[in-house]
Amino acid sequence: MDESINDDGKGEVSLSELQLALMRVLWTRGQASTAEVAEAMREQQRPLAHTTVATLLSRLEKRGLIASERDGRSLVYRAAVSEPEVQRSMVSGLLGSLFGGQPAALLNHLVQAGEIGDDDLAQMRALLKKRGGGDA
Repeated sequence: MDESINDDGKGEVSLSELQLALMRVLWTRGQASTAEVAEAMREQQRPLAHTTVATLLSRLEKRGLIASERDGRSLVYRAAVSEPEVQRSMVSGLLGSLFGGQPAALLNHLVQAGEIGDDDLAQMRALLKKRGGGDA
């Protein structure tokens, strides 16, 4: 199953926390070799063997989320999808699977669970007002 995001924005991406950490290295650096990704992960207190990083990168590439090119004997990877594209896809998947496609249900959950503070609510009201959301 190809989980990459299509040109028309369709397709759902679901990444584990570890896969997201690898993607963030590529989003931040623009491109990186396997060794550079492994080093970045060590710096984040997530030491992984070089072979593990290589396997994870290879799997992300097979899914179309990253691309590689040869640089001498090394492969250099770059993200093939942007962070906002992945965020949009993952939030959409979460919204559909856990909250029946109802954004209000997600927001209600976040408010009830105490995940959203007063400052967050003020920012949301400002965003809704800017968008023309009525009495936000």
